[in-house]
Amino acid sequence: MRLRLQMRQCVWHLDGAGGRLMDLFFYIYVTATGFCAAGLCTSSWQLVTGRPLKFGLQVEHTIPAIFGVLARVLAGPVIMMRNAIRGAMIEGRAPFWLALSTFISTVWSFFSGVVLLELLFRLAIAG
Repeated sequence: MRLRLQMRQCVWHLDGAGGRLMDLFFYIYVTATGFCAAGLCTSSWQLVTGRPLKFGLQVEHTIPAIFGVLARVLAGPVIMMRNAIRGAMIEGRAPFWLALSTFISTVWSFFSGVVLLELLFRLAIAG
């Protein structure tokens, strides 16, 4: 416990380049969390339904439609990157579109990671 407290104090009091480096690692961690959650959602969907998750929604009932929208919001970065890579490799799209899709997917993953980690920490504090 004492070592943990000392490490927190070291990280907390870093300023200058060291503090910015810790911020960068934090942002990378949050983005990776969002992208991993998107991959987990996409893989789970494919395991349950036997079909890959796509942006198109074809449901006639309300509850499955709401669940489908939430799954697509969470899994959006993986769906976007899968479509961008397939478009670049199979259809021969310009590399600009792959770079733009990567940027949008990264930002989307970051925001998903922020929401998921905030929810996780709120539930841990409440419990």
